[in-house]
Amino acid sequence: MTAIPKAPPAVPACPAPSVAGVRKRDERRRRFRRDRALLIMTAPAVLLLVVFNYVPMFGTATAFQSYSIYAGFMHSPWTGLTTFRSLFADPTFWSALQNTLVLSLVQLVLFFPIPIALAMLLNSIMSNKVRTVVQSIVYLPHFFSWVLAITIFQEMLGGAGALNQFLRQHGIATWDIMTNPDTFKFLVTAQVVWKEAGWGIIVFLAALAAIDQNLYEAAAVDGAGRWRRMWHITLPGIRSIVVLMLVLRLGNILTVGFEQLLIQRDAVGRDASEVLDTYAFYYGVVNANFSLGAAASLFKGVLSLILILAANKIAHLVGEDGLYRK
Repeated sequence: MTAIPKAPPAVPACPAPSVAGVRKRDERRRRFRRDRALLIMTAPAVLLLVVFNYVPMFGTATAFQSYSIYAGFMHSPWTGLTTFRSLFADPTFWSALQNTLVLSLVQLVLFFPIPIALAMLLNSIMSNKVRTVVQSIVYLPHFFSWVLAITIFQEMLGGAGALNQFLRQHGIATWDIMTNPDTFKFLVTAQVVWKEAGWGIIVFLAALAAIDQNLYEAAAVDGAGRWRRMWHITLPGIRSIVVLMLVLRLGNILTVGFEQLLIQRDAVGRDASEVLDTYAFYYGVVNANFSLGAAASLFKGVLSLILILAANKIAHLVGEDGLYRK
């Protein structure tokens, strides 16, 4: 009896790509070709961000090790939460955290509204030449180093500065500002305002430029004065940007200026100037206790994440997008 040969197994046909999938790929290619120049320009910034912000995150593992610079990550013994217990038992850490929160709150209250007010003031100047000159003047301090900025304050407000020289010449008691721990938080905030307020107005000026000018003209025709136009047109027009910048500010609020405080630490003392960043530097790097420094930095990062998520949630509750939409 002749055996009937078996038919070869059927080869499953490759599913044809769906029309929607083809359209998505074509759309991605089209957008890539359109934005190719922008992507190339963005690539160096992304590379810097990855190298100096994301790659160092692997170093947070030292917070859970008895890290030795000679043994490295792979051979340093793991200690779990022992370093965090030592950190939380250190009174100096809690003092640094308190100083950080106080300085952050003072800078948030006294510094954050100033770029908004400056932007609105500049936006009201009709002459483009005057506006350009003023912008250039207020931008300039941003490009000064903190060493130069603090030197300028020392020459003006220090013990032998211009202010105290003037007071001595007129028989008035001198004013101790640069070395007074009680007013140090206000001094630091004044330095930040002088150096960074001009640079902070850029985003708000762009937001103000996007407001329809016809709204101002219509309000003026209806009899609305300058203050009423500002309250009902200007502020609502930039509210979303203000909320966004506030959320970003709260996420970075615990970074109160490492170099600025490090330079002035000896002048006012550790009790007034020690913050989380300087604590991690002195007790982590200088004393070669890298695990303690990493633990302090990790604690600061987690606290900053909680603050930015809470601020973003509040932004959603008041009807704004915040960092992202719900």
